[in-house]
Amino acid sequence: MATYFSKRNLQFLLHEVFQAEQLAQYEYFSGHDKETFNMVLDSVTHIADTLMHPYFKDADKNQPELKDGKVTVHPKVKEFLKAMGEAGLIGAGFSYDHGGQQLPELINSTVGFILMAANNGMMYTGLTSGAAHLITSFGSEELQKTYVENMLSGKWQGTMALTEPQAGSSLSDVVTSATPQPDGTFKIRGQKVFISAGDHDAADNIIHLLLARIDGAPKGTKGISLFVVPKYRTDGAPNDVTSTGVYHKMGQRGVPAMHLTYGENDDCIGYLVGQPHMGLSYMFQMMNEARIGVGMTAAAIATAAYHAALQYAKERPQSRRLNQKHALDAPQTPIINHPDVRRMLLFQKAVTEGSLSLLLETARLFDLAQVTEGEEKENNTLLLEILTPMAKTYPSEMGVQATSQSVQTFGGYGFTEDFPVEQLYRDIRITPIYEGTTGIQAQDLLGRKMTMKGGKAAQLLFAEISKSIAEASAYDDLKPYADKLKGELKQAQEVFMALMPHAMSDVERYLSDATLFLEMLGIVTVAWQWLKQAVVAKQALLTQNPQGDELTFYEGKIHTMKFFFHYEVPKTLGLAARLKDPEVLTIVSEKELAL
Repeated sequence: MATYFSKRNLQFLLHEVFQAEQLAQYEYFSGHDKETFNMVLDSVTHIADTLMHPYFKDADKNQPELKDGKVTVHPKVKEFLKAMGEAGLIGAGFSYDHGGQQLPELINSTVGFILMAANNGMMYTGLTSGAAHLITSFGSEELQKTYVENMLSGKWQGTMALTEPQAGSSLSDVVTSATPQPDGTFKIRGQKVFISAGDHDAADNIIHLLLARIDGAPKGTKGISLFVVPKYRTDGAPNDVTSTGVYHKMGQRGVPAMHLTYGENDDCIGYLVGQPHMGLSYMFQMMNEARIGVGMTAAAIATAAYHAALQYAKERPQSRRLNQKHALDAPQTPIINHPDVRRMLLFQKAVTEGSLSLLLETARLFDLAQVTEGEEKENNTLLLEILTPMAKTYPSEMGVQATSQSVQTFGGYGFTEDFPVEQLYRDIRITPIYEGTTGIQAQDLLGRKMTMKGGKAAQLLFAEISKSIAEASAYDDLKPYADKLKGELKQAQEVFMALMPHAMSDVERYLSDATLFLEMLGIVTVAWQWLKQAVVAKQALLTQNPQGDELTFYEGKIHTMKFFFHYEVPKTLGLAARLKDPEVLTIVSEKELAL
């Protein structure tokens, strides 16, 4: 079977860089150790190898169809959901009280990574987990008893029903209505679009976590409430949720994206989650988790593409080395020996392994924010907040570029269905759009996260990066890269200070190039992750005397870190120059200019 991720790299990041087993010192995670973590990863890898990866192309070619009001999906989806439920992997991160394993997000997120690297066309369980978590976090005991067990068992599907035809990402414009009933329920009426896994025949019921406005609610986001709206009621009766259409997508075709109509016959019942008008704040819990999940999905897809390209480059002979061009009697060399192909592969490795490191850093902070107290808890939460938009966006945006380079590595064959990268390229393109587009993440980073708590989140991030710089400076061959990252931090601070005068006087001007700021700080943050990895690799080389594949692995880490600093980090120079440039070219003015 083809390799679609590196187990060795995953073990390196989990146990050598982030030392996952240290989380077991906290009471909440004390039931786990390195052995249980690895058992979970072995279990999910078995499911990925047997029920997902073999059907990667088939799920794409046989995409969901809506016929006679029913949505059919690939038959293996039902087996996959059952296997995940029986293994306890859908709710692995839930508390014991809610039927989970209290698994750290650091480990739980790698479950999603392995699954999505195997076949992101079976993106079902993460949606269910997120929806169920909303119910356990904010729902009544009755709602929890009614829905959570069947969701975590894989029998029932969960969704996130936010987007409406007229609203898109502007949730303040949501118009789906909720009319109170004498029995405490609500009648729901409206439409939702692009609802992933919004209807299908692999689950016995679909449980929508839906945003709507209670009649008379305030305008804007302050008037939005959250509801549980099942496809079928507990007595098995239909709940007036109609599948109006299924979108046929560019990629991720194994998962239906639905257009749903609620209350067409004025008989759709919803159940309020938590307090009225608090829906958006509740939903942001799922959205923030989902943003990390989308970043992980992007890293997984790009990783699968990288390993496909790497295998092909090792096996595909073409031409001779550039210094042997005229030696026509010499055998052709594998294309991995050509410098330009090697550059493309190093770029893919740098992006994918750097992205995974950033995502695991973010997941670890998620865990620490949950189990620590006082100032330590606040600091972990602030770091989590500032890293989230980068953890969603860098793997997504750069993953698209890395997967494009995977296609390029194959040449013409990459453009055909004979190899997996054309599908992976189609699949990954949605990730910069899911759960808040890149532009939205950029406004979140520059508009909120950089200034929150008087800039404390940014100060904490820069302090963490400075710790890694100090560690790396102790090694002669890493010190030049530590010094380079120190200069990058200074440049990022200078750019931010140049933008700050606009923050109070002209918000549009302040945020007009927020996406470029996100790109610049994302590069700096991933450079930090590569320096962290290089320090651990250097320590292993000095203390463990590795041989063979292990020696190659650690040396490869340091080599890829150098590649990132020499090829990717210089891109910040152009971004910084533009961000400090006073010329404004994208804001609408009184004089309309042609586009």
